[in-house]
Amino acid sequence: MRDKRFLPLIAAVVAGFAVLALTLLVTGHDPILALGAMWRGAFGSWDTIFSAVLPRSIPLIIIGLGIGLAFKAGALNIGAEGQFYAGAIAATWAGLHLNGWPAPLAIPALLIASILAGVLWVALPVLLRLRFGVLEVITTLLLNFVADALVSWMVQGPLQEAKRIYPQSDPIAVSARLPQMPGTRLHLGLALALVLALGLWIIYRRTLWGFQIRATGAGPLAARIAGRIDTNRMIATTLLLSGGIAGLAGGTEVSGVSYALFQSLSPGYGFTGIAVALLARLDPLGTIATGLLFASLEAGAGGLQREAGVPAVLVYLIEAVIIIVVLLSDAFARRRSEGRF
Repeated sequence: MRDKRFLPLIAAVVAGFAVLALTLLVTGHDPILALGAMWRGAFGSWDTIFSAVLPRSIPLIIIGLGIGLAFKAGALNIGAEGQFYAGAIAATWAGLHLNGWPAPLAIPALLIASILAGVLWVALPVLLRLRFGVLEVITTLLLNFVADALVSWMVQGPLQEAKRIYPQSDPIAVSARLPQMPGTRLHLGLALALVLALGLWIIYRRTLWGFQIRATGAGPLAARIAGRIDTNRMIATTLLLSGGIAGLAGGTEVSGVSYALFQSLSPGYGFTGIAVALLARLDPLGTIATGLLFASLEAGAGGLQREAGVPAVLVYLIEAVIIIVVLLSDAFARRRSEGRF
């Protein structure tokens, strides 16, 4: 059955929490108290859900969808972190120049700017891949460091706030901010993420272009010879769209959460988004679930540290175990299908 694809993920989550509980016990912490604090940090109230978990899930889901699009075509985009920052820079610049614009125009303008910035940021790796055969896994990864340095320069130079005291930008125009649910930090970006996921799910399963994406990723040589698919064009297109989607994540973060640009705007969304996409098996609807899972773990980490005095970084142990278990289960499944067991 189709649903069995996600059984390894469920088992991995259980294994992750089991390893965390054992680690807490060995290090002298009360596992029940600590796990209870973690649960309350993520799901203890409606406020934590709508102001901590769901807002954190938005960039993870959007980036995961973009990564999944590229990976489905066999394009290894490892630069979502840099594309996120490119989108955030463009969104901030646009937001600072949209004073006086009505919200129905200002918000789309800001988001379009962030998408275009993400596309432009990944354009160089695409060019190098098509013209010189340089693997995008290298170029996109290296551009992450360039983007981080660019943000640092921007918030201490061209986009620094007017008083020139803090390394951050001025707040963007109020009309360029995404609407929020009253009394919470949840913003319209979640609806954008859900619509994007549904749209990609339909494209993958109901359109010729979606079939060509999947065929290119499954077997580029066969797709080119038997399917007469321009695989280079397909890889370039999906890489550019993937970068644009990651840029959109940066735009929604600026427009919906921070309202300004500053260093360390991303706590590693671009890298976590890769895990979100892979654990969802590159399935758009599954990406929603895995994005929520990782957002819940990050929100719960705060409760773990506040209430139980356990370092929040210990939650990374759960994430690592989940990834390892899923990878091992995939390797086992491949070996069994090949008759090597």
